[in-house]
Amino acid sequence: MPLLPREVDIQPEEIFTLPAGAFPWGVAHVRSRQEKVLARHLAENGIAFYLPLTMTRRHRAGRVFTSHLPLFNGYVFHRAGRERLDLLWRSNVVANLIEVPDQEELGAELAQLRRLQLAGASLKPWTELLPGQPVRIESGSFAGYTGVVVRGKGHDRLVVSISLLRQSASVELDREVLRRVR
Repeated sequence: MPLLPREVDIQPEEIFTLPAGAFPWGVAHVRSRQEKVLARHLAENGIAFYLPLTMTRRHRAGRVFTSHLPLFNGYVFHRAGRERLDLLWRSNVVANLIEVPDQEELGAELAQLRRLQLAGASLKPWTELLPGQPVRIESGSFAGYTGVVVRGKGHDRLVVSISLLRQSASVELDREVLRRVR
């Protein structure tokens, strides 16, 4: 059962064939959980955009709920052009507009991502967790624990330290449950 129906994630479908000179790529960094609000605003104002979504299923009380969530939290790709950037700001959800130095590279990467989606690939967000980076466990029986990431034998491990003793212990975890601490 979907929580909400799937919303438009790309407009127009031919966004990747638009001329780069007239429609340069840009990235809107939005306030928390406002990606779809901006996408609706852009659709209403006829501005080309791409908001890659991923489908997630959650089981609660014996029921399956389906959600379509942004693949890249906080970001919407657009092709507004300089003369229409004011429309993005008027959405009241944009925190920052990021200029794209390499238009061809971003266009090619996003086009590849779209082709993967259309081919039925199950895309999942991948946050780079670097060794030494502080993280918090988000779900499971260890939810709420914090520590530092270490990499060993192809697995991510959470290291919990007792500073006073200068001793540590580690546990192997699935990276899906780890989130960076900011």
